[in-house]
Amino acid sequence: KSFAFLKILPKFFQNSTVVVDKATNIILLNNRINKLSPQVIDITLKFYAPWCTHCKNLAPEYVKAAEKLATQGSLIKLAEINAEEERGISKRYDISGYPTLKLFKDGKPLDYTGGRMAESIVQWLLEKNTGRTATSLKNTNKAKSFIKDNEIVIIGFFKDQSSEKAKRFLSVAADFQNYKFGITSEDEILLGLNIHNETIVLFHKLDDRRTEFDDNYTEEAIRAFINRESLPLVFDLSQADANIFTGGHQYHFVIFVSKISEQYNQAHQAAKQLATEFRRQVMFLIYDTEEDNFLATLFGAKRSEYPTMRLVRINLPQITRYKPQKFSLALETMRAFIQSVLDNKLQPFLMSEDIPQDWNTKALKTLVAKTFNEVVFDADKTVLVLFYSPSHPLSTMTIPVFEQLAEKYKNKSSIVIAKIDILANQLESIPTDSFLSIKLFKEGDKKTVNYKGTGTVEDLSKFIKKHRKYLFYGKDEL
Repeated sequence: KSFAFLKILPKFFQNSTVVVDKATNIILLNNRINKLSPQVIDITLKFYAPWCTHCKNLAPEYVKAAEKLATQGSLIKLAEINAEEERGISKRYDISGYPTLKLFKDGKPLDYTGGRMAESIVQWLLEKNTGRTATSLKNTNKAKSFIKDNEIVIIGFFKDQSSEKAKRFLSVAADFQNYKFGITSEDEILLGLNIHNETIVLFHKLDDRRTEFDDNYTEEAIRAFINRESLPLVFDLSQADANIFTGGHQYHFVIFVSKISEQYNQAHQAAKQLATEFRRQVMFLIYDTEEDNFLATLFGAKRSEYPTMRLVRINLPQITRYKPQKFSLALETMRAFIQSVLDNKLQPFLMSEDIPQDWNTKALKTLVAKTFNEVVFDADKTVLVLFYSPSHPLSTMTIPVFEQLAEKYKNKSSIVIAKIDILANQLESIPTDSFLSIKLFKEGDKKTVNYKGTGTVEDLSKFIKKHRKYLFYGKDEL
């Protein structure tokens, strides 16, 4: 490939290597980005991970979008950064999933809400660059038709459309391509829609509801309001996707119940009622136990426990799970359970798989939460552990390497090579910062060392040798 250092952005990135891939027209960013300055151009930054399948699918479309923008002579530039390597900038901009795109317009990050095809990307960026505004509503009939004809409608009611409140509303409107925005100053419309004050109202057709904005008029608060209230009150978990993690909710309440049972409708109605009460804090979901969904593991429920419920606090990759003492669809019981978690009055439920019968007979030990501490914190042993998620693409590549490594050390009683599924087993004592990581627990003091190497048997062997307290002697020692 042919590369060129970017000359037109001397102030946009500081202390960062900025290179343009001439073949793709995409800016490649390395090292730490300390500051994004509002100078020179608009730039769209893609945060990706090398193992992410969705990132690989997006990559050719992202290249096509960059080519289209370049052909049109647009000043908007596309860039990408390996978020797994650059954890600092990922944390700064709250990147919790891949790929994530953000448009930095005048130095301000805007969440990308468009499609994943090249044409959609270009269209969304060009709309943002031209400053798309809300539809001006002049009479009640037009306003009602506007609401009726669209799934999600957000209308700003402002006496003075040049006020700071109105300007912030319009600025936020430019962030959302998939929703319809309106603005009005007409008293007739306020009266016709039973609006009594200057406000912002979100109309949601699916749930047949309207929600008024009741926070400070900052762009952050308006944006959070739209992200939260545009979601349905209750998600069907079998249909939910990554949207369940983008509504600004850390807590997710899930009811596991069969859709063909008499309890299903009761569960749905109860969840809908509670969702109106805990809207700002908790997202509500129904899981149809007649179907299989990998997210059931994430929420920590086993098929043998159905029907049941869980309240889960998600701050990826950390997941804290809570479960009630007994299953009940009584509103008061469910409400009390949720409130006890929010008030920090209930201890988390530490999920563990059952102990495999052959967990200790193979060279590579299979740990679960119930056996983890006993094995890992044995002061007489050096223990190397692979923390993995079965859904992580690199797991299928890393586990065979660990199997080979374990065979190499199977006759060394003071060295243990192990693996543990971190989605199915919750560890209170060992926080993990990734869905795939390797840690060594030293013999003696049991200090933890994070592995950052190439992942080969040879490199892992060198890592073990470097951090062992006592070394073997002999030509086959390590």
